[in-house]
Amino acid sequence: MPFADNRGENLWVAYLGPAGTFTEEAASRYAPQATLVPCSTIGASAEAARIGAAHRAVVPIENSLQGAVTDTLDVLIHGEGLKVCHELAIPIVHTLMTKPGTSSADITRVCSHPQALAQCREYLAKHYPEATAAASLSTAAAVEQAMAATGVAAIAPRRAAELYGAEILDEGIQDVENNVTRFVVLAAADHPPTGDDKTSICISFDEDKPGQLFGVMEEFARRELNLSKIESRPTRLGLGKYYFLVDIDGHREDPAVQEVLAAVERKASMLKVFGSYPRFRLA
Repeated sequence: MPFADNRGENLWVAYLGPAGTFTEEAASRYAPQATLVPCSTIGASAEAARIGAAHRAVVPIENSLQGAVTDTLDVLIHGEGLKVCHELAIPIVHTLMTKPGTSSADITRVCSHPQALAQCREYLAKHYPEATAAASLSTAAAVEQAMAATGVAAIAPRRAAELYGAEILDEGIQDVENNVTRFVVLAAADHPPTGDDKTSICISFDEDKPGQLFGVMEEFARRELNLSKIESRPTRLGLGKYYFLVDIDGHREDPAVQEVLAAVERKASMLKVFGSYPRFRLA
């Protein structure tokens, strides 16, 4: 999915690095001609786009197996100055790799990002029941750890093995084949209407009383607006207090979406529009 405004060659795109992560793959697919800027965390990627150190940031937001990526949700909910302008999704294929010359019998520790470890839990329990699972900041960082020690394996994309000179022991080790991660692109502004768009919003309520969420959902149903996702996220203000995150079919400039956002704002204590952007359809 190339960058849409033909500035790809001059575009700087921040992503969760170092090179060899699935986020780097997503950033490369989003803007093939862009200069990619590796960052140490999802928050740092977003901050690079917010302060102008990069034009965009590509960040993971949802996995089909593990659900929401909370660091990205926190950026969207609590951060300012950024909008979602694109989305894309890529299939996730996990590969087990080690320093060359390491055999399967030598492995005592398996490193990767916590999401990757969780997505390969059954495989590890079956093939490496005695090995310790160790969390890393990224899949690429896990490969660096594996290359620097004996008896350590990493779970990472195949590209990481090529970049770091690791030896592949097994590929496609994820527990479920239908493993897809959705990414969003953050920028100073969202995307103009295309006719096939989504809008992401966040709502919350100060009071806890019956029918509040139903009253908001009713506004979407009344206007026949489809909701492709709804989930909750703690507000950090106390147990039982939540933000509700909603994806709406349509653009915020569409008359029906404008109307429903105005109605929701009257009923909710807080409404934040994360942005409107073209819908991505996985081939």
